[in-house]
Amino acid sequence: MELENNAYFWQKLDTLVLSSTMVIDHKKNTSHPNYPNLIYPVDYGYLKDDLNDNDDRISFFQGSEETSTVDSIVVCVDILKRDVSVKLLIGCNKQEELAILEILDQTDYQKAVLIRRGSEVPFWAYSM
Repeated sequence: MELENNAYFWQKLDTLVLSSTMVIDHKKNTSHPNYPNLIYPVDYGYLKDDLNDNDDRISFFQGSEETSTVDSIVVCVDILKRDVSVKLLIGCNKQEELAILEILDQTDYQKAVLIRRGSEVPFWAYSM
């Protein structure tokens, strides 16, 4: 079975972003409130949604590129928190993506992988 990185998945992520308020709570070059050696390479925040206003926020990194589409996602695993999280990357260039991965991978307890946006529509999605 071939894995697909299809356009419909990314379209749904874009819809989440466009239908939510983007709240920046950590500006670029500021330090994390609990870990002063962690400096945010780009703006970091969450999507505010009136329907889901609880602790299950969708986090994002916003880079220097002028766009409102999701370019990639980062999936992080933290064995101390016993947690897996997904963070959206919006307007991040390749250098910013690498800087984000570097801060997310700086301990032995948390690691992350980057999944870049694809543009292919799977064959089964076309109507005949």
